[in-house]
Amino acid sequence: MATIYNQVDKNTRLTWIYITGFLIFVIGVGYIFAGAMNNSVILVVAVVFSALMSFASYWWSDKIVLAMSGAKEVTHDNAKVIFHIVENLCITAGLPVPKIYIIQDPSPNAFATGRNAEHAVVCLTTGIIEKLEKKELEGVIAHELSHIGNRDILLSTVIVVLVGFVALMADWFRRWAWFGGRDNDREGGQLGLILFIAAIILSILAPIAAMLVQLAISRKREFLADADGALLTRYPEGLASALEKISADPTPMRHANRATAHLFIANPFRGKKISNLFQTHPPIAQRVKALRGMDV
Repeated sequence: MATIYNQVDKNTRLTWIYITGFLIFVIGVGYIFAGAMNNSVILVVAVVFSALMSFASYWWSDKIVLAMSGAKEVTHDNAKVIFHIVENLCITAGLPVPKIYIIQDPSPNAFATGRNAEHAVVCLTTGIIEKLEKKELEGVIAHELSHIGNRDILLSTVIVVLVGFVALMADWFRRWAWFGGRDNDREGGQLGLILFIAAIILSILAPIAAMLVQLAISRKREFLADADGALLTRYPEGLASALEKISADPTPMRHANRATAHLFIANPFRGKKISNLFQTHPPIAQRVKALRGMDV
């Protein structure tokens, strides 16, 4: 019988498999591009630039995300119920109490951000506060605190940087190929031509493949946070019921953004028909089924 404990272990293993594969993929793309360009300086510049991006995203990603979402910080005086829920769950989880932000949006949703537990933020829409019962809100907040406790919020930033790095490498290579790369490649003979063609194909497919890996990792983290959140509240039905209400709500999210969609507890673009391959979240029905099939 599936329990919350082996579900967490399973999702953790699968996530690390995806991350390892992603890193190998990035190294492979870099190797082929460097060989086709026959210029290691370009790759060094790309790596240095990605390191600077990583530094910036580590320190300021939460502020950028909150600004993009139109979120405003609230105090204990004007959000007492939410503060008490967060404080009680943090005591149970052994986490410092994060800052709490509210988005003025009638669509029910929530996310967590920040570089670590000491600099974390839990953000809720006004819609989710108004439309969910207390037990359901506890399930949602426990889910977000689990992201913080598991350091998913930092992981998400790292993966975004890796995907951006691959996209930049691909863009740089296509520009190089357009401005004289093919002439330089003819000097390398047949092998150089084959490597050049392979790199051109890879420059088109690599960003797509990187995005798919990012989405797969995001989906696995949602399953893990669901399981941990249920363990924290000892009441999986609260989160399961909340997910059903969020999924069934027809209100479009005004502050939805493609760059931050994977951070939310449910896909803010859930009303649009897209392939499961390109979804930022696993289907709600699967998440609810997993929650209701767990023993706590």
